[in-house]
Amino acid sequence: MDNLQEARNNFLLIDKTLSDFARKSLNSTRLKEEDMDFRTPFARDADRIIHALSYTRYINKTQVYSFKSNDHISKRIVHVQFVSKIARTIGRALKLNLDLIEAIALGHDIGHTPLGHFGESVLNEISLREMNEYFAHNIQSVRNYMFIENNGKGLNLCVETLDGIMCHNGEMVSSIYKPMKKDINEFLREFNESYKDLDKTKNYAPMTLEGCVVRISDIIAYLGRDIEDAINLGLFKRKDLPKEIVNVIGSSNREIINTITTDIVKESMNKPYIKLSDNIFKAIKNLKKFNYQKIYSLSLTDKEKEYYKNGMNMLYKYYLQEVEKANTENIIYKIFLNTQCDLYMKNTNNKRKVLDFIAGMTDEFLLNEIKKVSKIFDYNND
Repeated sequence: MDNLQEARNNFLLIDKTLSDFARKSLNSTRLKEEDMDFRTPFARDADRIIHALSYTRYINKTQVYSFKSNDHISKRIVHVQFVSKIARTIGRALKLNLDLIEAIALGHDIGHTPLGHFGESVLNEISLREMNEYFAHNIQSVRNYMFIENNGKGLNLCVETLDGIMCHNGEMVSSIYKPMKKDINEFLREFNESYKDLDKTKNYAPMTLEGCVVRISDIIAYLGRDIEDAINLGLFKRKDLPKEIVNVIGSSNREIINTITTDIVKESMNKPYIKLSDNIFKAIKNLKKFNYQKIYSLSLTDKEKEYYKNGMNMLYKYYLQEVEKANTENIIYKIFLNTQCDLYMKNTNNKRKVLDFIAGMTDEFLLNEIKKVSKIFDYNND
């Protein structure tokens, strides 16, 4: 046995220790077959994701609050790392595939736009108006890894990884998460239909138990941390948290994470699903409602929302004009389209190219472009 084969065997040893409900590495599937190296396919996915250019931009994308002069306020990169760690903790306790969990968690939010969920809502309005198609960050994440990253060639991630990313929606909380059996064709069908039916994307179930773990971990990762950020910004005090919630899951990020993850492990051990106890599920629902009222709905002022909405619409119209003129000296070409392969350029219409470009921006890049373009482009009278 040569050294590389021994290394591969070492990677695969973990499969023998996994639960019967875990997705084994040797059962992974890629959209395009390729030669394997000594790593497991899911470990390779995680490596591809963290080395992708889009991963670097996580560091300057909004989690909840944009442009706050406080170094302790979360950015998207912090949230992603929290999801990965929480999910791997649960996965290790339940003997699930940690490589698959890590790949899904690290890649799940790459499709998030600048300005977080508000930016996503603006791009959704533009997409509906211009193409009669919905825009959702989880779908854009999959699109990024299939059609945009690697100069438009994609990363050829495993279907299990892509499916977990597509089905990670942390906006929807359930008391139980059950994987749904799918093949490649079913995954592609769900991906394609998402552009026409946004409600379906919120309720997609992952094909693996590992995907289910990431989905609930997404919620766990932001509930308590968003509270800490709001307290750090002076928006409310810890004593303002509802007692009926605090008494069940705690008042700090540490307590909330520990309480919920412990409950999941107790309720889900040796089960083909991920479950929350009734009282923990109720507390999570109530805390999400509190966060929406006290945090998310107040993250931007009405004046800021109007400015950024007008700005994103202006940028869309301006870039589309430049793409239709094939102005290769424009910034959309210089730092994006000029790097894309012929397949991307041929198979992507101009409107989608512009949406891909804006969706990939960091907050600061977006703001600088709004300021710059507003001086040279008359959005209202053009």
